[in-house]
Amino acid sequence: MRSSEVAEAAGVNLQTLRYYERRGLLDPPDRTLGGHRVYPEDAVTTLRVIKAAQRLGFTLTEISELLATARHRHPRGAGAGLQARAREKLADVEAKIADLTVIAATLRAGIAAGCDDLETCAGDPDCPLPFTELAR
Repeated sequence: MRSSEVAEAAGVNLQTLRYYERRGLLDPPDRTLGGHRVYPEDAVTTLRVIKAAQRLGFTLTEISELLATARHRHPRGAGAGLQARAREKLADVEAKIADLTVIAATLRAGIAAGCDDLETCAGDPDCPLPFTELAR
């Protein structure tokens, strides 16, 4: 498949395709005599996997490591496999959710208290918004 066909089938643009190739996320494609890239059919699947992993919060570096582990069909050290990485990512997501829950509750309290002026609220010890704590 040519670059444009792969990009369209995977739902990415050509710049993304070439960037992933430069990053080593995709194997270098064969070239025609005219120098055009020709990708195997499975490049589309790889691109879709990369995009799905990004939506789950994995970084390109993490995705690269997971792809390398999968290509070698054996983990490269403890914690290299998808199960371990997914558990770590889930813990990160759950920690962020806990932080966001606290932030949301604090903002609700600020709204309920009628906080309307940043400086007044920051100087009011009864203000539910943690401006005084943050300023320390």
